[in-house]
Amino acid sequence: MMKILFVENHSTFAETVTSRFLSAYTVVVAPTVLEALDLLRQETFDVALVDYDLDDFKGDAFVRRLREMERTTPVVAVSAHDDGNAALVAAGANAICAKGEFAHIGEVLQQIVERSP
Repeated sequence: MMKILFVENHSTFAETVTSRFLSAYTVVVAPTVLEALDLLRQETFDVALVDYDLDDFKGDAFVRRLREMERTTPVVAVSAHDDGNAALVAAGANAICAKGEFAHIGEVLQQIVERSP
């Protein structure tokens, strides 16, 4: 089963998305960049879903740090705003699934799995 790190600071949104669109996966939610980085030091994830507007840092800081750690974990940008998703991709995210398009997250995850070595 795919294990997903969901970096999202709005707990109600994270719970709704997880139950509606990600129930077939193991999902661990981290509300801050620092918590997400701490989880990455302890666990391995198949993919990370990363919002841009977080409470401690912007999501692109997480993506840059992930890449600096030489982690090849695929990242999906999941901001509600185009500029946030663009910043996440510029930092190294592999794909975009905007918050309003979460009904398609399964397709995006499948594409990432197919592209992974």
